[in-house]
Amino acid sequence: MVCSRPWSVVMLMPHASEESSVICCDLAWCGCYDRTMSDHLTLRVRTGTADRLERRAKATGTPARTLAAIYVDEGLRRDDHPLIHFVAGETGRRAALIGTGLDVWEAIECIRDNGNDVSAAAGYLGVSEGMLEAAVAYYGEFKDEIEAEIDLNRAESAKALAQWQAGRAALAG
Repeated sequence: MVCSRPWSVVMLMPHASEESSVICCDLAWCGCYDRTMSDHLTLRVRTGTADRLERRAKATGTPARTLAAIYVDEGLRRDDHPLIHFVAGETGRRAALIGTGLDVWEAIECIRDNGNDVSAAAGYLGVSEGMLEAAVAYYGEFKDEIEAEIDLNRAESAKALAQWQAGRAALAG
């Protein structure tokens, strides 16, 4: 839920059971408190930031509280992994290597396809080994997230292949 009062203080409170958050300006005033929450963070934002967040939330169709939690998490990840940034797409926001056009999952798959040889993968992709080492470091910390993206890509590839084969069979038919 999002508080309807003008925001001067934003509360980010990840739920214990999920990765969503509640944004509120004054828990005592509006009763937004959710007893399942395990952590919360109170912060002040610059004038206009809450309005910008709300506009972005409306534009993306994402609740402002969720978007704020995503931005906080991504900011911390970028601090820890400076060659990684986040891009939006059909599958949601995903980690990518700055300046390469490559998602981290693509880099990891290419490294695997090259027998885990980072140098060979770098040569194939036309990027520095350092960029791929950055992808490997990110993967090491967020393996489950990257594996989920790899699995999704494999499933979509299998579906596309089946559609292509059905089309070819129909043409031959």
